Amino acid sequence: MKHLIKSIMAIGSLFLASCASQPTLQEYYVDNSENPNFLSIDVPASILKMDEVELTPTQKEAIESLRKFNLLAFKKNEDNVAEYEIEKKKVSQILKGDDFVELMKINSKYGKGVIKYLGDEDAIDEVIIYGDSKDKGFALVRVLGKDMNPAHIIQLMQAIQKSDYKGEGLGEIGDFLKG
Repeated sequence: MKHLIKSIMAIGSLFLASCASQPTLQEYYVDNSENPNFLSIDVPASILKMDEVELTPTQKEAIESLRKFNLLAFKKNEDNVAEYEIEKKKVSQILKGDDFVELMKINSKYGKGVIKYLGDEDAIDEVIIYGDSKDKGFALVRVLGKDMNPAHIIQLMQAIQKSDYKGEGLGEIGDFLKG
């Protein structure tokens, strides 16, 4: 009987391990927060200083649905090109997961990117912004909130553009994201 129980537990462990082989975005953040090739910062939504900005009611609702931002950026240089390619593939695999819904693609002179979200389309809990530049590296921004609305994402971007926020409080990562 002991052998049967041990066999069932071993099979169960293998099954669980195979199911969990795909890391989550949160695990990826945690795993790389101490990696010297990455810049990592968690900031509250209040850093945007939106209190002083005249906002429409929709923009106010969008801002109030935010809780915090997690930023993780891989700063590419000539010494870490191989690791950059590996990490870029890892992120791509995670973002291909069925849980992520694509909101829009970004293609600019700075690089390519995508905006995706997790949650129901009328109650989003997390927005993911991924941008990749062949020269500088890539950045992942997790926008965490409660019941965010996809239609409000555009309103949120417009509200941030109205503000005087220039990346203060973000340190090195602010410089990286600016260009």
